[in-house]
Amino acid sequence: MKAQGAVLHRIDGKWEVQDLEVDEPGPDEVRIKVMASGLCHSDDHFVTGDLAVTLPMVGGHEGAGIVEQVGSRVTRVKPGDHVATLFIPACGTCHYCARGMQYICNNGAGMEHGRAMDGTARFHATDGSDIGGVTRLGTFANYLVCHETQAVVVPDDIPFELACLVSCGVATGYGAAVNGGPVRAGDVVLVCGLGGVGANAVQGARHAGADHVIVVDPVPYKQERAADFGATAAFGSIAEARPLIDSLTNGQGVDIAIVTVGRVDGDIIGEAFAAVGKSGRCVLVSVGSSELHLAVSPQDLTNFAKSIKGVMYGDCNPTADIPRLLQMYRTGSLELEGLVTKRYSLGEINEAVADMHAGRNIRGVLVHSH
Repeated sequence: MKAQGAVLHRIDGKWEVQDLEVDEPGPDEVRIKVMASGLCHSDDHFVTGDLAVTLPMVGGHEGAGIVEQVGSRVTRVKPGDHVATLFIPACGTCHYCARGMQYICNNGAGMEHGRAMDGTARFHATDGSDIGGVTRLGTFANYLVCHETQAVVVPDDIPFELACLVSCGVATGYGAAVNGGPVRAGDVVLVCGLGGVGANAVQGARHAGADHVIVVDPVPYKQERAADFGATAAFGSIAEARPLIDSLTNGQGVDIAIVTVGRVDGDIIGEAFAAVGKSGRCVLVSVGSSELHLAVSPQDLTNFAKSIKGVMYGDCNPTADIPRLLQMYRTGSLELEGLVTKRYSLGEINEAVADMHAGRNIRGVLVHSH
């Protein structure tokens, strides 16, 4: 069927809106009418080349929509279901899923090529050439076909513009605090970067019982918004935050530092690690260059029993955690509306990216027309 989406053709290029052809779903696949897509910084890493993918590729992985058609073997969803997309499949039976670690499901292997699990493309240009989809999804298109293990049913009463956020940014940030930390009652927590992931790391830390949640972000707008998600203080840099950290911890350092900046490097990790106290943990969510460098003192790592923890998808099990997070929103304990700073049409995709770079949004949302 025909669709329209934003496609990246080359590194350092712009997203180009173009007509697409979308395949019929295979036996284990579903076709989703995409209603909304969050604008996650991860998609920008494909533009910069920080994350290597096979181009051309339809962007977007943080999506929500309506199931329109299912293959003959599909059992998880049915036509008419409202769903959120999963940027990592959750097969439920591989070695990792069976141990409760859906966030590193074995079926995520090879998804940088944007092809379905059988190695073929589901998007095509009007001339018939193949186009991939980011993480085998491509939510910057108004229709997509994906494997059933990349869709989870969500309640019909949740607006798509909010449900899409939980499919990546909310689950990742919230889980970074409650699973990756894990933050405990009474902790002093530092969150570096207040975007769509960092704001939810703040919410997670607050819900886990942290006494103090300190945000560091160089953008004044984001410092102003930090309290909306439960932060107790906000600063432009770790150096500016350090006097408060020292006063709260008797000079020891924070219990947990969570790094959610848009693009990370070894120096940023080192600065966050240095702000962590004895037996504390630096939780790394952000991605960036592939440089083999961390500005971390081995002596501090050993002598102060510190640790560094990488977190993927918030260490969540999304088939259980996405519905749970949305239920928290329904009961008023999780803020979602405040995350959406601005809504964009597909034709405004590059304006949306520019706003993200400028720090004008907590989260921009692409709203599809049909």
